[in-house]
Amino acid sequence: MEGRVSDCLLSPCLTRLSCQAKREGPKCYSPGRYEDFSDFLTKFRYKTLDNMSSTQKWPEQGWALLQLLLVASFSQAEEPVCRQRGDPENPQLFKNGDIMLGGIFSFHTSWNDRQDTYRQKPLPLECTSLNFRDFQFAQAMLYAIEEINNSTELLPGISLGYKIYDACGSIARGVRVALALINGNEVLSALSETPCTRPAQVQAIMGESSSSPCMAISTVIGPFHIPMISHFATCACLSDKTKYPSFLRTIPSDYYQSRALAQLVKHFGWTWVGVIRTNDDYGNNGMAIFTETAQHLGICLEYSVSFFRTDSPDKIQKIIDIFKASTSKVIVAFLSHVDMDVLIQELSNHNLTGYQWVGSEGWISDSQIAAMDRHHILDGAIGLSIPKAHVSGMIEFILDFWETLFSCKFKQSKSSAGNQRECTGHEDLTGLQNSFIDMSLMPIFYNVYRGVYAVAHALHNILSCNKICNNKILHHIKNIKFITKEGDEVYFDENGDPAAKYEIINWQPTEHGIVDFVTVGLYDASLPADKQLNLQNKSLIWAQNSQQVPLSVCSEKCPPGTRKVLQKGKPVCCYDCSRCAEGEISNITDSITCVRCHPEFWSNERRDACVKKEAEFLSYEEIMGALLTAASLFGTCITAVVAFIFFRYRKTPIVRANNSELSFLLLFSLTLCFLCSLTFIGRPSEWSCMLRHTAFGITFVLCISCVLGKTIVVLMAFKATLPGSNVMKWFGPAQQKLSVLGFTLIQVIICILWLTISPPFPFKNFKEFKDKIILECALGSAVGFWAVLGYIGLLAMLCFILAFLARKLPDNFNEAKFITFSMLIFCAVWITFIPAYVSSPGKFSVAVEIFAILASSFGLLFCIFIPKCYIILLKPEKNTKSNIMGKAAPKSF
Repeated sequence: MEGRVSDCLLSPCLTRLSCQAKREGPKCYSPGRYEDFSDFLTKFRYKTLDNMSSTQKWPEQGWALLQLLLVASFSQAEEPVCRQRGDPENPQLFKNGDIMLGGIFSFHTSWNDRQDTYRQKPLPLECTSLNFRDFQFAQAMLYAIEEINNSTELLPGISLGYKIYDACGSIARGVRVALALINGNEVLSALSETPCTRPAQVQAIMGESSSSPCMAISTVIGPFHIPMISHFATCACLSDKTKYPSFLRTIPSDYYQSRALAQLVKHFGWTWVGVIRTNDDYGNNGMAIFTETAQHLGICLEYSVSFFRTDSPDKIQKIIDIFKASTSKVIVAFLSHVDMDVLIQELSNHNLTGYQWVGSEGWISDSQIAAMDRHHILDGAIGLSIPKAHVSGMIEFILDFWETLFSCKFKQSKSSAGNQRECTGHEDLTGLQNSFIDMSLMPIFYNVYRGVYAVAHALHNILSCNKICNNKILHHIKNIKFITKEGDEVYFDENGDPAAKYEIINWQPTEHGIVDFVTVGLYDASLPADKQLNLQNKSLIWAQNSQQVPLSVCSEKCPPGTRKVLQKGKPVCCYDCSRCAEGEISNITDSITCVRCHPEFWSNERRDACVKKEAEFLSYEEIMGALLTAASLFGTCITAVVAFIFFRYRKTPIVRANNSELSFLLLFSLTLCFLCSLTFIGRPSEWSCMLRHTAFGITFVLCISCVLGKTIVVLMAFKATLPGSNVMKWFGPAQQKLSVLGFTLIQVIICILWLTISPPFPFKNFKEFKDKIILECALGSAVGFWAVLGYIGLLAMLCFILAFLARKLPDNFNEAKFITFSMLIFCAVWITFIPAYVSSPGKFSVAVEIFAILASSFGLLFCIFIPKCYIILLKPEKNTKSNIMGKAAPKSF
């Protein structure tokens, strides 16, 4: 028996059933034996449809055909006997028809709490707080059914009936009435032979208005493929077809609404907001998507609180305290209209004004909430609403319904009118502005209207099928596509959702204190991301009737030239503005980092732009470059004058003494030394860098070689005066020239190797100065440079030593003395040059090198040639061979 009961529970009785077995051991069969039924239905269609006219498709056979369509399974000879447990659930609104549709709405919004003892049968749920809003939704369903029944094109000859239940806002009751819609409420006696497996009583269920009841109901009816079409359940979780395979809706998913709200908040620059949500699936899932999107857009939440209409006063007070203590001025409210009704009363009690509200579609366009906002707390609110709609004839239908329903009597207050009047049921209610004839809910009515028509079109397609086709209504609803009489296209995507389109609504109070819901923009999720949000050029009203967009940020924007530094322990929207370091910039507002300028650029004073660095090199235009150039040209001119004097007096003894050819060669090399300093001035180039060092090295070696030759001549001349000496034979004029050539050739070889292996090249030095570029010549090979200088130093030291040894030779005009002085100056200059050159920055190192060249050149020129010029020009009487060859006592120095 235990196993047989388990088998019975697998049947689609859906409510708690007991399976009473017969003696033969009955079994319960699962529904859905559509193979045999499809064959039968196909044969039946071919018989009946051939005889049908275009205007009358289903005559008397229609009802029989429909009965066959609704058969869910075929039972066999041995079937169990079932009876329903519990009290029957009677619908609040009922009308019989050929095809029955179910409706679940919350005509009440709450219920009285009760304490179940679990010792006796629980009492029925006692519903309280009438909700005329959902009653109007039911009226929209009735209007759509009435219109379809009167249509000659859609389901002709077939009447739609309905069973509509009140769920009282209770999830448990919603599931209970859904089971009642599917199973029926027939109370069967224990001896009844009604089979356990029966077709569903309704073909589709319209409703519920909230997400949580829809989730529970869809979970129960989903495995049996009974479609449920909601007009106001927006939770994105309901798009999951693995959990809710039979759920569809005519209102967009909160996946799009939440993202749209985040984009709307970002559009107005609000990066520091508070959020409050309904503590159910609608609010929690919607706010989760909003939070995720807000984080990607750089929006921070100061607080996130949940609220439900049944919360205790203490919890509500905590929420109010959070509002008061917050620094954000924008509140995003993802609330249902029922919860907003309760919350607005609490906010009014505390007079909590001055906040900018951003609302979801659940309450933003609800005129009842606007009427309850006596303290104008929500004035200037902005949010997303279902696009406005109009269904011709629906307003009149609802008004006619209420005129018929009114059969009571009411009395006017004696204080106001002093008379009494009876309600006859024929009064004109078009001017009555009460909550139960609130036409601002027309977009939601239209959602109900479209849902009913979707079911009707699916049934029409099934009954119009002239071939073998799928008889499941859920399959046809998912693939339905039609245009309403208002010109709107109705279809469902793969998740059972319609196209996501919203209007952006702004609450603008009028002079009479009534709030006007002004459409200020549109949101279309089907468009590209940058075009989805479209705000129209309309003046917006903000909190406290302000014309200025409110500011809601944790920290002021960081201007260009600064970067954001996060405050420790706070969200990323709370930061300090730190000035960019030297060489770094930020040219945008609220920059996260400062960007370092290119090495050739430097940050300006405001740190918001990179300016090109000043290129620094020793130029002819600056004072130091001009002075060095003048000194070089002056030395060249002096050398030329000396050469002219020597050439003019070339036959005099003092010129002819000590090899006049070496003297002229020395003057030539000194001229080159003065001129080579000019190659160090000006913008470095590839050729100037190679020329300046090689010219300097070769000309100075040529110069020192000449001086060395003259020194050797002095020594050889003295040795030649000794008896039996033949030294001059080995160091005559030819040998002197060859020695100069040989010494110079060695330097030429060094320079060629240097230029071949790693030549000097122009180089931009960014390290010496932060805000300047030093244009200089890189040495290329430091070994080559120091080899050139070392060879010059070697020759200079050798020349100095030889001259020093010959300084006391007996001669009235001993040239060795002057060579010694010149080499002493030369060596002193270049020894001090090394540390000065290394330590001098930028162009000053070039100036030091030029100064060393000029100083050593002037030293050689003045020490060697000026004394001779003095004798030639001022003491000509001493310019005789006898005077020069005369002996004199040696002098020491």
